[in-house]
Amino acid sequence: MTSQGPVPDEAAVHAAFARVEAELAARWPESRLDPTLERIEALVDVLGSPQRSYPVVHITGTNGKTSTARIVDALFQSFGLRTGRSTSPHLASVTERISIDGDPISPARFVEIYDDIAPYLEMVDAKLPIPLSYFEVLTAMAFVAFADAPVDVAIVEVGMGGSWDSTNVADGRVAVVTPVAIDHANYLGDTVEKIATEKAGIIKPDAVAILADQQPAAAQVLLSRAVEVGATVAREGMEFGIQERRVAIDGQMLSLQGLGGTYDEIFLPLYGAHQAQNAAVALAAVEAFFGAGQDRALVVETVREGFAAVTSPGRLEAVRSSPTVLIDAAHNPHGMRATVAALEESFHFRRLVGVVAMLADKDVRGMLEVLEPVLDAVVVTENSSHRRMSADELADAVVDVFGHDRVTVEPRLDDAIESAVALTEEDADMVGGAGVLVTGSVITAGDARLLLAGR
Repeated sequence: MTSQGPVPDEAAVHAAFARVEAELAARWPESRLDPTLERIEALVDVLGSPQRSYPVVHITGTNGKTSTARIVDALFQSFGLRTGRSTSPHLASVTERISIDGDPISPARFVEIYDDIAPYLEMVDAKLPIPLSYFEVLTAMAFVAFADAPVDVAIVEVGMGGSWDSTNVADGRVAVVTPVAIDHANYLGDTVEKIATEKAGIIKPDAVAILADQQPAAAQVLLSRAVEVGATVAREGMEFGIQERRVAIDGQMLSLQGLGGTYDEIFLPLYGAHQAQNAAVALAAVEAFFGAGQDRALVVETVREGFAAVTSPGRLEAVRSSPTVLIDAAHNPHGMRATVAALEESFHFRRLVGVVAMLADKDVRGMLEVLEPVLDAVVVTENSSHRRMSADELADAVVDVFGHDRVTVEPRLDDAIESAVALTEEDADMVGGAGVLVTGSVITAGDARLLLAGR
C-alpha cells in the first residue's frame, strides 16, 4: 500500500483559505479598473511567463463565454487532453475560477499557489503606483496552476473587454468571440463598435479567430482586426454553424456543421438556442486547435461523448422539483432575452414566479422589461454583492414595469425563495405546472445555488 502523504488538517486549510480570500479582497475589486497591461506583464515576467508554457484558447464576447469555455473544456477532455480552464466570475467559491481537467482546484492548492507567488506580488506592488488588482492576481494564479499541472491546453475566459484585460498577456492559438452586445459601457464604450474594438484585441497574429454570429457593426470591426494581424477567420453561418436543433429531455439534439464536416446526433444537456450557438462555436474552436478543415473532421463519436458530458452551472439549472426551481445567471438584457427564449422553448409552466436580485450598475429596467411577459409574479430581493441594488430600490423599478399587484419584497434571498414557492402554490391546480426562476446576476445565481443545492 502506497503512502498518500500527510492528510491536510481541515481546520488549518479553512483558516489559510480565509486568510488568502481576505488578502485578495483587500485589492482593487473587479468593478474598479485601471485599463493597462503594465502590472500583469510585470508579474508574469518575474514568474517566468507561465502563460507561454501551453497553447491557449482565448474566449471573449458579451454573453456565453463561460458556457463556451466549459464546452470547449469537455470536448478537449473527450480527446484525452489535460485541460486548464480559467473563468469568471465564480458562483460560490473563488476556486471555481481555476479548474484542472474540469474540476476546480482544491482550497489547499489555491492557498499553495497564492503563497508561492506572494513574494512576487509584493515585488511588483512595490514597483508600480497602483498595486495588482484582485483579477490580475487570480489571472496569474491560473497561469501558474496550468504550468505546474502541466496542462496540454488552457481555456482562458476574458474578464472584461479584451485588449487590456489581464488575460491578454497570453497569446491564444485560437481566439473565440461570442456575440458582442452592450455591457460594461462605462469601461468598454457605449456602442457595439467600440466594445467590439476592445474585444478584438485578443485576436493575435497567425491565430485562428472563431467568430459567433455578430451584429454587422461588430463583425466589421472583428474582421478588420483579423486582416490587420493576419489571422485566419471562421464565421458562424459561413464556415460553421447549426444545421438542425430540436428540444430533447434535459437538453437538445443538434446537427452541427463544423470546419471539417457535419456532426449529427449531438446531445447537448443545456437549454436554448443560445447554448446551441455556444456549442457550434466551441466545436469550431476545438477543430481549429486540432487543425481540422475541409474533409478533415474530428471523430464524431468522441465529439458526442464530449458534448454529452457538458455542464454549465447557473445557466437555467434546475435545482429543485415540485415546484421546479431554476437558477440563471443572466445579468444584462441580451443574456436575459436568451434565457426567456430558452424558458419558453423548453419549459411549459402554467405559473412562473421570478426571484430577482440585481446589481446597481446594470441595465435593470432593460432586464425587467424582457422578463415581464413571462412572469406571473415577482419576489424582489438582494444578493450578497457589495454592488447590489437594495430590495426597496429594485422594488421601485419592478413595480414600474410589473405593477403593484405582481410584486412582493423580501430582502433576504432565502425568504424570497420561500415566498416564491408559496406563490406558486396559491392555485392548487397550478402546482404540477409551476416554476420559480431565480435570476438577475451571477452573484444571485451563486447565492441561490449555495442555499438550494449546497454547492
